[in-house]
Amino acid sequence: MTFANVRQLRTYAVNNSLFRPRTLKAAIKHLGFVQADPIRSPARAQDLILRHRVKDYRAGDLERQYSKLDVEEDLLYAYGFLSRENWRLLHPRQNARLSKSEKLVLHLASEQGEIHPRDLRPHLGDERALNAWGGYSKVSTRILEDLHYRGLLRIVRREDGIKLYGPVEKVEQALDPTVRLKKLVLLIASILSPLPESSLRSAVNHLAHAAPTLPGRLTIVKQLIQEGALEQGKIDGVNYVWTEALKTLDEAPPVVRIVAPFDPLVWDRKRFEHLWNWVYRFEAYTPPPKRRLGYYAMPLLWKDDVIGWANVSAKSGIFDIETGYVIGKPKERAFRVSLDDEVSRMKFFLGYS
Repeated sequence: MTFANVRQLRTYAVNNSLFRPRTLKAAIKHLGFVQADPIRSPARAQDLILRHRVKDYRAGDLERQYSKLDVEEDLLYAYGFLSRENWRLLHPRQNARLSKSEKLVLHLASEQGEIHPRDLRPHLGDERALNAWGGYSKVSTRILEDLHYRGLLRIVRREDGIKLYGPVEKVEQALDPTVRLKKLVLLIASILSPLPESSLRSAVNHLAHAAPTLPGRLTIVKQLIQEGALEQGKIDGVNYVWTEALKTLDEAPPVVRIVAPFDPLVWDRKRFEHLWNWVYRFEAYTPPPKRRLGYYAMPLLWKDDVIGWANVSAKSGIFDIETGYVIGKPKERAFRVSLDDEVSRMKFFLGYS
């Protein structure tokens, strides 16, 4: 498949990302990875991403059904949820020797089946240590997170948002490291396609932490292009790469969608600005006086065009939505009807209907 212009890229991007809704398990398997974020405004990012891709999805369904799904929480190009098949590609990460405290935690996890961080207080106390972000965390929490990163513990569920950890079967890795790296890069590309080549390379750089034992990250994109696993083309002077996921370029449906700031469709800001010709910024961490769009403004998609943004509030039993537009609100009746439908879907998702 080749693309003649930006409009075709947009159509491909929308149709590649926003597939027909299916079951939760099937959607996660199809996506391969769902980015997570703890901010709830009006819901967590993972729920906002899944609601477009899972039939009759409600906020919190992923957390409620997590133990029944073949998924793991872990890192890819960001933190999120991976199908177990893809999660195995990341491990083993390292084989450093275990400390006495780490051995104790693994023993308790095996004995109890799951561990809440407070369960470690009688054994490790409340001692704190400097974390990677310059703050302080309990030593027990740091040990749990490190053992999880090393693939020695898994997150079995959450309780009021707190991670509970349990034992995990050791990953007996049969695949060659080069094969694993190729699969991971193609996974990232399939989620985000079509993508500027520079953006894909940046995303792949995150594998330095997510899959540190895999060599060849600096050359793998070029290699996959040469092998034909990734296709390549230049549009408006921008080098794009994509996977051959779709065979046709059907028009994007005349539907309004409010998408999460971390949705694969809008994840790469360089692509966003090229495809839709305006600057979208996530402003949750921007000082209020400097915000232009809103604390958790979400891109507003109409057909294949991101025409503005929406701020949704659902507090104290009151649902409210405000929209803003880059150029102006579309005047056609089809847009008004579809926007009303999307608001109804959002209310259902949040439990307001």
